[in-house]
Amino acid sequence: MNQVTKSPPPIPPNASLLTRLRIALNALRILKDDPANPDYARALHISLDDSTYARLGRKLRESPDCHQLLDERPTVPGDIDFETLARMPAGTLGHEFAHYYRANGIQPFTYEYPVESDGDYLYKHYRETHDIHHLITRYGIDPTGELELQAFYFGNLGLRHAALIALLSFTYVLTQRGLDFRALREHFRRLRAAYHRGKHSHNLLSVDYGELWTMPVSELAERLCQPAQSSPA
Repeated sequence: MNQVTKSPPPIPPNASLLTRLRIALNALRILKDDPANPDYARALHISLDDSTYARLGRKLRESPDCHQLLDERPTVPGDIDFETLARMPAGTLGHEFAHYYRANGIQPFTYEYPVESDGDYLYKHYRETHDIHHLITRYGIDPTGELELQAFYFGNLGLRHAALIALLSFTYVLTQRGLDFRALREHFRRLRAAYHRGKHSHNLLSVDYGELWTMPVSELAERLCQPAQSSPA
């Protein structure tokens, strides 16, 4: 009989960093075996990054180009269904997004939590566009690619949960390779390169991707992301 996963505990008002870290680590433990669990994904983000999303919202509000995104709060993919996206020319964001979902057996994301602030919306926007970020950064969905994307997020958005995942990933390397200093050094190099790339790239949450379905992914990647390269010495 499958064990039913309980809902995560609420985050106490004015919770200490230690309490928030404990909630985040517990969420990661659940997500390791149930990566699509929306309640624990939200607990992970909100426990460490509720203030981060709020800060990002305030910063984006200062930019005239982002007012429409934050005011209208569009959903991705919005009114366009996956069949329509799949019929777009090969190489366009819409076509590649639909193909990516089908090829990897991913179900369309649904969000069932209240959106009462810019911070709430930016978390929702993050969840809806995470797979688009894989496409434009070219980081894969294998463990290494996912970790590189988390390091990119830390540099690009300052998400603390992403930094925690990147830090804990060294235990993954130790589990897979043992005390292999060459493997640890290479892992550190890749994460550092992704972090610096994110830091010098366009804010990925400031983009309304629903307006860009017909744009080639290669062009969008060039517009938003610093080219991938080795980390600085």
